[in-house]
Amino acid sequence: MSTSAPEFPKDTTYDVIVIGAGPVGQSVAARARAGGLSVAVVEKELVGGECSYWACIPSKAMLRPVVAVGEARRLDGARQAVTGPVDASGVFRRRDRFVTDWDDSGQAQWVKNIGADLFRGHGRIDGARRVAVDTAQDQIIVLSARHAVVVCTGSRAALPDMPGIAEARVWTNRTATDTSTVPARLAVVGGGAVGVEMATAWQGLGAAVTLLSRESRLLPQFEPFAGDMVGAALEEAGIDVRHNAAVTAMRRPSPSGPVTLVIEDGSDLEADEVLVAVGRVPLTGDIGLETVGLTPGSWFDVDDTCRVRGVDGNWLYAIGDVNHRALLTHQGKYQARIVGAAITALAGGQTLDTSHYGQHAATADVDALPQVIFTDPEVAAVGLSADQARRRGHDVEVVDVDIAATVAGAQLFADDYQGRARMVVDNGTQTVLGVTFAGYGVTELLHSATVAVAGQVPVNRLWHAVPSFPTISEVWLRLLEAYQSRTQG
Repeated sequence: MSTSAPEFPKDTTYDVIVIGAGPVGQSVAARARAGGLSVAVVEKELVGGECSYWACIPSKAMLRPVVAVGEARRLDGARQAVTGPVDASGVFRRRDRFVTDWDDSGQAQWVKNIGADLFRGHGRIDGARRVAVDTAQDQIIVLSARHAVVVCTGSRAALPDMPGIAEARVWTNRTATDTSTVPARLAVVGGGAVGVEMATAWQGLGAAVTLLSRESRLLPQFEPFAGDMVGAALEEAGIDVRHNAAVTAMRRPSPSGPVTLVIEDGSDLEADEVLVAVGRVPLTGDIGLETVGLTPGSWFDVDDTCRVRGVDGNWLYAIGDVNHRALLTHQGKYQARIVGAAITALAGGQTLDTSHYGQHAATADVDALPQVIFTDPEVAAVGLSADQARRRGHDVEVVDVDIAATVAGAQLFADDYQGRARMVVDNGTQTVLGVTFAGYGVTELLHSATVAVAGQVPVNRLWHAVPSFPTISEVWLRLLEAYQSRTQG
């Protein structure tokens, strides 16, 4: 992080003030600047945020070598060339390059290059359209906004209130992605995205991993077969996966000694380190919400323009994790594009139209939400699961395809390929409500599914989107054939 003395502008009134310089904050700042608005960006940690330094980027940098070795071992002729384990030190060097050794000077310069002013310090809302920045130089600079303040402060790992968790000094996602020492035994608490991805990475790096999930299957928010496939693969890789295993307490009597986890069934587990990945909480506890009548530490309640409800004057927006609509970087950046266009339109005196998608439309849509789990095999999903669709009252047709048995491209991709696809179709509109893929190399199938769901493309039109042979994308033909067989049988 740059330590040079900051130079603050004399005029501290801006059209837009952005609190938080992660990918979401950067995106909304760029949109506002492109619309001709003056922008101040406030950041108390590293410019680039959680995603750049402790989440998406470093975790995928660590996962990719592990998965690449797994891919090679699934191909006759390639597996013979893999003669040793993953080199942990090489993986850590690669990760460190991607996070630029936690030096944010490049991203800070990007903020300046778009014409925004960067203020390093803790930003707190200080009444209507005001933000007070407590700088590292013990200065307090008060910024004023003509049009909008946008909160993009993100979230942090949730730590359950249980006996011994403080003395256990557990890992969160931050420790799991910036540590360069492989523990002999790692316990992972949580069977969601962070839990399964970090279990995959650290097992591949040489740790003996035990994954404890309080649920009966992993990835419970996805179609059941996805969690089942990932769980089976983790076990095959040597991970001890335990379901219905809620942790009730921890003990670490010696600072340098092992941790004992107490399981709800009365059993104990000893590990050298413990990663807790059981959810997120908003970073809104100390940003001045009380000065505008909101509750500190709460998720923001926003409308479909991501404008915060309950604040007079329509000047406060909250995007990304803090509004709890979708805790995903790409979805936060989507909201940022919407909000940047909306603020620019309103600043120019235009009427904001939320009835359609367009340049100034503002609807933080979550129905076409794409999600990827970068395990081995991968999981990629968009839209509604079959169960979610039925609970919303849709009359649906659900079709499943065994990718390995029906797609030549999959068989070429890996010997003994394993994969499955599901398409959920609304029988009334004959449009796709959701698609889930689980298998090797399926992440690159997701955007086509997202276009189908977001565009509400009729199923009969999808026949004319011809996939190349021999690619795994031919699974789309198998899904359409299965749908046609079921509905026209």
